Amino acid sequence: MPQIVGDLGGFSYFSWLFSGYFLALTVTIPVYGKLSDTFGRKPVLLTGIALFLLGSALCAGAWDMASLIAFRVVQGLGGGAIQGTVQTVAADLYPLEERPRIQAALSTVWAVSAVAGPAVGGLFVSYADWRWIFLINLPVGAVSMWLLARRFREPVRRATTGTGGRVRVDWPGALGVFTACGLLLAALVQGGVAWPWLSVPSLALFAGAAVAAGVTFGLERRAADPVIPGWVWRRRTIAPVNVAMAALGLLMVAPTVFLPTYAQYALGLSPVAAGFVLSVMTLSWPVSAALSQHVYRRVGFRQSALLGMGLAGLVLLAFPLWPPSSPWHAGALSFALGAALGLFQLPLIVGVQSSVPWRERGTATASVLFNRQLGQSVGASLLGAIANATFAGREAAEVSGAVVRSAVGHVYLAGALAAGLAVLALCAAPRRFPVDTP
Repeated sequence: MPQIVGDLGGFSYFSWLFSGYFLALTVTIPVYGKLSDTFGRKPVLLTGIALFLLGSALCAGAWDMASLIAFRVVQGLGGGAIQGTVQTVAADLYPLEERPRIQAALSTVWAVSAVAGPAVGGLFVSYADWRWIFLINLPVGAVSMWLLARRFREPVRRATTGTGGRVRVDWPGALGVFTACGLLLAALVQGGVAWPWLSVPSLALFAGAAVAAGVTFGLERRAADPVIPGWVWRRRTIAPVNVAMAALGLLMVAPTVFLPTYAQYALGLSPVAAGFVLSVMTLSWPVSAALSQHVYRRVGFRQSALLGMGLAGLVLLAFPLWPPSSPWHAGALSFALGAALGLFQLPLIVGVQSSVPWRERGTATASVLFNRQLGQSVGASLLGAIANATFAGREAAEVSGAVVRSAVGHVYLAGALAAGLAVLALCAAPRRFPVDTP
């Protein structure tokens, strides 16, 4: 960021480089899920990659902060298609007994990328130019598009059609979802940062989101084939998982945002060492996910997820009760949290995907991932407000390690409460998920 701001200016708006991308990604996930059920996974995935690469190329050529933010939104529009559709394709191609292996492989790729990406980006910024952090996406994405175009064969399935045999897509509902979620996430991202929570801009955004949500609800009730159908909130195999995934997104803000801060201020670590403390969680998560099949095949999807989230709640609660006093202590808690969450998330995704037929799988998967992303956006605002309440009234020079320790402890306690919410939600799910066989 210092190099980008130094080149383009616009320091006061740089947070939108992240917020703009995640706004676009989050609000488009359910739309792409429905489109993949209508037109197939391959065209949606190829379109998403193409949009992401277009956004990457435009970002590399940005001339000021406003243009870079706009092009990051284009990236996010493509990222929304990639995020959900890849998970759906894995469920399409592999039977239930093989699905844990491929899902674990995808998690491993994600974990390795999460660790390697910042390091590679740092090398580009140090020895080349910040624009290469976007240009590097082009050859990788081009290879993936070529492989998908040449090698990916999905069964020909009949799209949902309306009168006259035309494909029926709920575009008004898609626009309504995009508008309502976009206004809500903008309010959550900017509230307490760009303006006070009770200011006119915040209240206007929340009111607009409420109105748009009401209009969208009415449209979706009357739509013949809605983008977000009512069954995702009526079925016991999906609705509790949606709530639990939202809680997961919320509690994930505690380690990913506040643990590196704790490591630097309270433990006195360098930024690189603080990043390592967090990275061990991204390493233990996929390993645990890969091994989770041995658990849920014995006790079921729900019980496995309850075990994982229960352990995660205990780890989160241990942080304020037994604050880390060394890098190894903090790293051990981070490792344990990743292992617990790997046991929680993957069984639920596999369980939901296995309980629905092909024509509903994209929508169901997108619903789960959308709620996780939405929970993360809410969590960033909620847990940020909790931390700010501890810092309130203190000058920057007064923010000591003890103050940071107290603030992060409060944040982790809120994360533990979110874990409790997830456990309660999952208690409403069936003990055994039904398995739809094609």
